[in-house]
Amino acid sequence: MINRATIKSKKIKWGIAGGGRFTEETFIPALTLLRKVKLVSLHSRDIKRAKSLAEKFGVQSFSSDYDEFLKSDMDIVYISSENSRHYEQVIKAAKAGKHILCEKPLSVNSPEAEEMVMVCKENNVYLAVNYVHRFHPLVVKAKELIKDQKLGKLVSISVNFNIDSPPSSNFRFNKKLSGGGVLRDIGTHMIDLLRFLGDEISEIEGVIDNLVYQSEVDDFALGTVKFAKSGYGIFNVSFNSKKAFNRVEIICHKGSMSIENLIGKKLIAPKLTILLEGEAKKAFRKRGNKQLYLLKSIHKSLLRNETPLVTGEDGWINMKLMEELERKCLSKKN
Repeated sequence: MINRATIKSKKIKWGIAGGGRFTEETFIPALTLLRKVKLVSLHSRDIKRAKSLAEKFGVQSFSSDYDEFLKSDMDIVYISSENSRHYEQVIKAAKAGKHILCEKPLSVNSPEAEEMVMVCKENNVYLAVNYVHRFHPLVVKAKELIKDQKLGKLVSISVNFNIDSPPSSNFRFNKKLSGGGVLRDIGTHMIDLLRFLGDEISEIEGVIDNLVYQSEVDDFALGTVKFAKSGYGIFNVSFNSKKAFNRVEIICHKGSMSIENLIGKKLIAPKLTILLEGEAKKAFRKRGNKQLYLLKSIHKSLLRNETPLVTGEDGWINMKLMEELERKCLSKKN
């Protein structure tokens, strides 16, 4: 664990394993906005890519060898490689005593995810998963209103994340590397958001299909879930929609809420609208970098020696729910 007595006098040192576009365009720029942070090492199997990123962001150490990379003096590793590599890389990082932020989904199956969680606990290191949507202030506010029943008993939550992403050479379209298609890639985000806003999920049903693009992985998934305490949830995700209303809608007994412009790349500030019986409509806008909010939370957890607000257990639970939906859909086809 990071020594809390000395952390105030030094920077938290990060390493990054994976040199994809998200790492370059979103993660590292967000990381550089934090105070008392130093990116000390980069790993990519493509040494030219590792060198290019190191030069761009002023990182002294880079390597194509993961074991050598783990020898770097760093406190925490962000793992953003192909989904099929998460398992091995998390296990090795944990045994090397590094805290871990792993990209979603946690792995390609739930037994691997469970072992990743257990090994991190055994080695006394944090394991968090990069579920960014739950950290936006408007989502946090909506959760508080639901929890306090300010709008009455929860009835339903619907979340939509639809983009156009034709099949390509990207690993997401290789089932061996990704584990699956749109359900695994962005459906996992929506399942996590439903669990965060609503409650643990006791039942899940739905459909998984290829509606527009022919590929070995799905381009559409729709799920209905039952929350353990109250209400239902719906998620709709796709790789086949060029224009879509990606929003969050929350229906309660006494009122409703919606969050616009939260999901996807939007230039307009996200907006939370609240309708409550007997009151005027309220609206709140809040710009914010979801990745930055998550990183700030991770740093706070490290500094205070507290459990992260999004954990490996969350990734494991979300994986089990996706697998359950996949099994049910497969049995229907057979």
